[in-house]
Amino acid sequence: MQSEEKNGEQAAMLANRLRKRFRHLAKWAKRIGTDAFRLYDRDIPEIPLALDWYGGAVAGSLYKRPYEKDDAEEARWLDTMRAAAAEALSIDPADVFIKRREHQRGISQYQKIAGRRYMRQVHEGGLTFAVNLSDYLDTGLFLDRRPLRNMVREASKGKRVLNLFSYTGSFSVYAADGGAVETVSVDLSNTYLNQAQENFSLNGLAAQITRDADFFRGENPYPHRLVRSDALFFLDRSRAAKKNWDAIILDPPAFSNSKKMNGTLDLLRDYPALLSRCLTLLSGGGKIWFSANARQFRAGAAELEKSLKDQFPNIHVSDIGGKIIDEDFRGKKTPATFIIEK
Repeated sequence: MQSEEKNGEQAAMLANRLRKRFRHLAKWAKRIGTDAFRLYDRDIPEIPLALDWYGGAVAGSLYKRPYEKDDAEEARWLDTMRAAAAEALSIDPADVFIKRREHQRGISQYQKIAGRRYMRQVHEGGLTFAVNLSDYLDTGLFLDRRPLRNMVREASKGKRVLNLFSYTGSFSVYAADGGAVETVSVDLSNTYLNQAQENFSLNGLAAQITRDADFFRGENPYPHRLVRSDALFFLDRSRAAKKNWDAIILDPPAFSNSKKMNGTLDLLRDYPALLSRCLTLLSGGGKIWFSANARQFRAGAAELEKSLKDQFPNIHVSDIGGKIIDEDFRGKKTPATFIIEK
């Protein structure tokens, strides 16, 4: 059992670290035009928290601690850390949300764990996004993808953009803001499609939620569409309908076993088939933006290119992982990321 004295020592360590990080990062964030950033990520080994700043509130997660403890002790420790974070950042403890992330796998990280719906609006790159700080492990905006979102925006003018596993549609909003003539965002979750529609609306853009059957019948005239569908099914239907896109955003989870999809998705097993399907639908001169959100993913750009060359000889794969790390994620492990050009 960890003593209250030890808890107090760790609380002081956390508070000191947060003050230093906030002083540094707040200035940087103001320069780049965001009020949402990673503040702390297991910087102190015995305090395995990841904490993000969202314009006056904090949301984050607790990873498994290497101590023997019961649930009551863990709750007391977490309350102590929550209070320390609030004091260090001069905010109300009620505005600090920390969930337990241990043993999460696949779809479980997207399952609802609270019902408060504590929503805030945050700003990034001249755009506004809604985030839910209370109810899920992830808030609706992956902060480490910030530079990649901006790269997609800069490459989207006049393009037709497909966003698979689109979550709350932030990539699609960036693409639309960059001048995409069409965006199609595909996700199985009604909750996330609704949040994506809100994100479009917050930025003065209209996006229509539609069923995949209606989409393939061509019954929706909106340039920005949010399609409730299994991504693999959507890709197969698109091939049958001879649809194609100029840019495809492929940012799948490491694993998914949603009851709404056929079978399971295991990225380490399925990424070659996913990429092959996407390349079949990619226009000449088009790009796939591929993020590999699996810790065990080891393939590099050369290996990816070699594995796809037999079927698609005119492709080039670039590893851009080192080019999309902002100040708040410097020194942290982020997903392997590639551009695949056809």
